[in-house]
Amino acid sequence: MLLLISPINTEEAQEAIAGGADIIDVKNPKEGSLGANFPWVIKSVREMTPKDMLVSATLGDVPYKPGTVSLAALGASVSGADYIKVGLYGTKSYDEALEVMKNVVKTVKDYNEDALVVASGYADAHRVGAVDPMEIPKVAADSGADLAMVDTAVKDGKTLFDHMDEDLITRFNQEIHDYGLKSALAGSVKKDQLSILYKLGCDVVGIRGAACTGGDRNSGKIHRSAVSELKKMIENF
Repeated sequence: MLLLISPINTEEAQEAIAGGADIIDVKNPKEGSLGANFPWVIKSVREMTPKDMLVSATLGDVPYKPGTVSLAALGASVSGADYIKVGLYGTKSYDEALEVMKNVVKTVKDYNEDALVVASGYADAHRVGAVDPMEIPKVAADSGADLAMVDTAVKDGKTLFDHMDEDLITRFNQEIHDYGLKSALAGSVKKDQLSILYKLGCDVVGIRGAACTGGDRNSGKIHRSAVSELKKMIENF
């Protein structure tokens, strides 16, 4: 299971790198759960990150506007992101999500065929009117994406497990694996939940809060010691 850590700037990115994260995921929590950061921030993080370490970039909690989202995807790709993550926030159905993701995949792969595209749904989709998270594996597979992900849209202290039980998470992981793709799970994941995700078959775990001082994704800052602790925990499973 790979450890994805989500810094908001180069200072936090350096802490994530020093702590041994597998993937450096540039995001901007001020703009939402999968809020997009600026191209120059992505570019700076890519330049400072070792070449053998992947850099991810979130495109935002995106609307149902395939053209707009595709342009954002190209911007993230040009800025150096290896992973392009799309938060399917404004898509209400499988068909809308598929339309967005097909165009993003075409855009990204035309620019860099080695880049990885992530279709992300929300475990608490019912709270924001987004597409059912259990549709995301099929959306990812049918669009040509590389990973299917779930996060939480509302950051109010509730975790992934408050909205999806272990059986549902197992089904999500199994379905995406049956398609030959990989799964990514996030959503205010706590340290003591890592072993559960590992056992359930998660390929990538996304973390911000648990890697921050004080465990707070908003007021805290990512610190290398917290990242290192998370990494060692995963390595010992």
